[in-house]
Amino acid sequence: MAKYDYDFKKLVVEAYQQGKGGYGTLARHYGIPADSTVHKWVKIVEKLGFDALHRRKNNQIYSFQFKQDVIHYYLTSGDSYLDAALRYGLSSGALLQRWHQLFLREGMEGLLPKRKGRPSMTKKKQTPKKKRATREQELERENELLRAELAFIKKLRALGMTIPDRLKSETHESSTNSEKSSD
Repeated sequence: MAKYDYDFKKLVVEAYQQGKGGYGTLARHYGIPADSTVHKWVKIVEKLGFDALHRRKNNQIYSFQFKQDVIHYYLTSGDSYLDAALRYGLSSGALLQRWHQLFLREGMEGLLPKRKGRPSMTKKKQTPKKKRATREQELERENELLRAELAFIKKLRALGMTIPDRLKSETHESSTNSEKSSD
């Protein structure tokens, strides 16, 4: 992706404002691959002025609440990424797009500031390990599940509902297996 300096961007936007051509014409004339780039520069200047065309040297950190407000506006307004970003003083729709993708993947937690660096060397709490259930406890648990399943099927029959084939075959196998294990 090409990086353009402030003077070049200003020249292109001024040419547009003077009526020397549309987005596509100016893009071709100045060797810019996409006319959407010219369109974006013009919108930025219209909303924020020529100073917004300067490249920022440092990454600005935005608060969680600010990100939340911008995302909320974007989702409810129907505006494009660029229009919503410009409304909140962001000079790029790409930043809002990145926030939106994070929001879709991780929810609002994705917009929280990320901690950089290594995690601290705190002592981890030792969680007590669960005791392995004995064979008798496992059988009791299985027996409870089978009873619940049988009660469910009886309830379906009482209500006059048809029992899915899937449950019929499982019930038959389960009852056959439980009879064998009780022998």
